[in-house]
Amino acid sequence: MCKISDQVVAAILTRGQIYEVGGAVRDSLLHRAVQPEDRDYLVCGIPYQELSRMLKDFGKVDLVGRSFGVIKFTQYRDNDRYTFDIALPRQEYSTGAGHREFEVSFDSNISIEEDLGRRDFTINAMALSLENQVLIDPHGGQMDLKKKQIRMVSLQAFPEDPLRMLRAVQFAARYEFAIEPETYAALKQHADLIRTVSPERIAVELNKLLVLAEKPSLGLRLMHESGLLREIFPELVETVGVDQPGGYHKYDVFEHSILTVDSAPPRLLVRLAALFHDITKPQTKCLTEDGATFYGHEKTGARVTQEIMKRLRYSADMIRDVTTLVDRHMFTTAVTGKGMRRLIRRVGQSLIFDLLDLRRADVMAQGKGGSTDDVDEFEENIRAELERRPPFGVADLALDGHDIMNIFRIPQSALVGEVLGFLLEKVLDEPEDNTREKLIEYAQSFLANRENK
Repeated sequence: MCKISDQVVAAILTRGQIYEVGGAVRDSLLHRAVQPEDRDYLVCGIPYQELSRMLKDFGKVDLVGRSFGVIKFTQYRDNDRYTFDIALPRQEYSTGAGHREFEVSFDSNISIEEDLGRRDFTINAMALSLENQVLIDPHGGQMDLKKKQIRMVSLQAFPEDPLRMLRAVQFAARYEFAIEPETYAALKQHADLIRTVSPERIAVELNKLLVLAEKPSLGLRLMHESGLLREIFPELVETVGVDQPGGYHKYDVFEHSILTVDSAPPRLLVRLAALFHDITKPQTKCLTEDGATFYGHEKTGARVTQEIMKRLRYSADMIRDVTTLVDRHMFTTAVTGKGMRRLIRRVGQSLIFDLLDLRRADVMAQGKGGSTDDVDEFEENIRAELERRPPFGVADLALDGHDIMNIFRIPQSALVGEVLGFLLEKVLDEPEDNTREKLIEYAQSFLANRENK
């Protein structure tokens, strides 16, 4: 079972009340699977310290959320470990620069109804009593689930925490719900407040939109129509309405980009690259007799992608990988074995199949029924090449830096790296030459030519 144990529930009910709250209640009513990490509980009528003492009899108690009135409670059952958040009812609103901090007042005597009133949307403001399985729904969340709509709990929902506007879009796309008219009007009215939210918090919600929604385009369109997109991604707004004449594309750059996201597998890396892959097409567009060209948009797009992701405080590794995919997305499959090995070398073995998935999504989102058979065949060739284990990096060479220094009496210097780089280029062309004897011969030739210059 992925729920809190019956023994814990029974112990709490001797002194107070326990409810399941949040996303688990919502998703259960939608008949969606609920993971253990998605289950949150709220306890009324038992003070924080007393509750923590009670829970220690049944598992591990971690008080890292003490200032928020939250206990992280871990139980070990059937050789599995389950961790749940158990909170006291509270009142809160975001404060500080970037709405990073929250002013919280928790009290075991606050009613469940009052606690639910502080939440963002009605579909998240329901609780299930674990005493009698009665649904507590003071704001009509169950009806909104039936209506398939996102509705704010109060008119102050967005000013209290502007990130909720992005959450509204994320939920709308994820569940394919509409945003209720009054809520949508408030979202448009307060869209500029998203500037006051920290980049890190914005990135978290964007990631959920991109990965958890089957069609992130639904949310991205809402972001554009409501004004959120201009505040977060002004570079993407520039792609709206930019047509792509020439017979290859059915849609403008913006529509093509968000449909590429839909067509990409739900991995954050690939979907971020899909979102940004054509972001500088407006700046590189050049009309021709046959339509238009966008020469170099992959190179300029990689630079702009890096700027955007730095602005949103993504990790250095994620920025590097996404920009690599954007930079290389215009690769051709019509290459020799040498060309294929060079592509693998430049992209990296860890990213090469992500790049192929990006190309497939790109073709599908052109809206012209294009085939990806060439990409499928290219993937087969790449997999066969990787099984042969040819050299793709300096570490794969039959000689290393110490060998170069010892054989040719070269001190540790940049020259050693130059020799290794030269040798790598040689064996990328001719993998069978990656032997100690052949590489020594190539190194001798390289050093001799260098001295004669």
